Amino acid sequence: MIGDPNSIVHTADAISQTPEAGMIRQVLAHNEKLMLVRHYFEADWVGARHSHPHDQLVYVIKGALRLDVGGHVFDVAAGDSFVVDGGVEHQASALEACEVLDVFTPIREDYRPK
Repeated sequence: MIGDPNSIVHTADAISQTPEAGMIRQVLAHNEKLMLVRHYFEADWVGARHSHPHDQLVYVIKGALRLDVGGHVFDVAAGDSFVVDGGVEHQASALEACEVLDVFTPIREDYRPK
C-alpha cells in the first residue's frame, strides 16, 4: 500500500549482509510480490553460477559487469539494465567496482530480513 510506513526502508536503516566475499547485499523496500535489493561488488568479484525461479530486473548504477545469462555473454555498465527470466542459469563478474539495483518477483524469501 502506498504510504504504508512498514514498506519504507531508509538508507541508514538498510541492513548490510556479506553473503560471499566481494559482495555486499542490502534488502530495500519489498512487499509480498516485489523486492528491491542493492548489491555492491568489488572489482574482480566473480559470482557463483546459479538459477532461481524469480524474474530479476537489473539496473547498473555504477561500474561494469560481465554477464553470462543462459550462455549469452555480454557486458553492461552504469545506466544499463536487463532482465533475467526465472529459471535461467546465470553468472556475473565485476569488471570494476559496482553498485547494482535488482528487482525480484516474487520476492526472494532467502533474502528476506530475519
